[in-house]
Amino acid sequence: MILTSLNKKSNKKQNLYLKSIVRKIDIYADNIVEKEYKKMVKEFGQNIRTAISNFFYSLGYLGKLITASLLFASRGKTARKILIMQLLFTYVEALPICAILAVVIGTAVVFMGTTFLASIGQAKLTYDLLVIIVTKELGPLLVAFIVTARSATAIATEISTMVVNQEIEAYISVGIDPIVHLAAPRFLGVTFSVFFLNLYFSIFGLIAPSLAIQFISTTQIAEYFKNLFTALSFKAITISVIKSIVFGMIISGCATLFGFSTGRASTEIPMAGLKAVSKSFVYLILAYVFITVITYIF
Repeated sequence: MILTSLNKKSNKKQNLYLKSIVRKIDIYADNIVEKEYKKMVKEFGQNIRTAISNFFYSLGYLGKLITASLLFASRGKTARKILIMQLLFTYVEALPICAILAVVIGTAVVFMGTTFLASIGQAKLTYDLLVIIVTKELGPLLVAFIVTARSATAIATEISTMVVNQEIEAYISVGIDPIVHLAAPRFLGVTFSVFFLNLYFSIFGLIAPSLAIQFISTTQIAEYFKNLFTALSFKAITISVIKSIVFGMIISGCATLFGFSTGRASTEIPMAGLKAVSKSFVYLILAYVFITVITYIF
């Protein structure tokens, strides 16, 4: 009996001790969870504030870039030379690949339209589909992606190299605004390049299928262009122009912004190019979705 009572007392003490330990562990775990939750919320709030701040800073930079571009005519020969070289690299050298892609995509659309849509008695919808894909939707976005891959990296790398070599400080020390002298010509060059490349993409993508359709259909060239101009509306052309201009501004703005944002280390030069390309792709897709939704609503 005595041993039994002693065992019961010892068991009670052990249970109480275990309960106290479990309670302390629960309290400690709750404190850790609460601290981690507060830390997570704080970091989330800081990220939101940083994103908003960066967004408004980017808008301010874009506004200054547009203002500097409007006054570009008053700049000297050096700035105009930068504009010409940017047009040569971004527009002229990218024209062949854009033309080839436009011909392939336009021909593929017409081929699928004349085979599938004709089988259900809707062959004339081929021209509407061709205008939507080549001129209104895919054309501007594909051209923007090509220019981003070719030019955004080059511009960001070039400007970031100048930052690392302290050439930007040299411009500022002699009273030259680097945004006006360096960024504005590239901004205009890329924007004009995207606009003209999109124009040529539409021309090649709409005209080339007139030859390919002769081998897969009985449609004559005159009838092809008659149906094409019937499907081609002023609204589609306007939307295509707006997209190309907006996309060009986004690409050049991101490339120059991240180029100027480089630090002193040479290892940040390739990072500037990567950031310019990745951010350009994100903003291009967001702008594309926004413009597309607006145009289909109104």
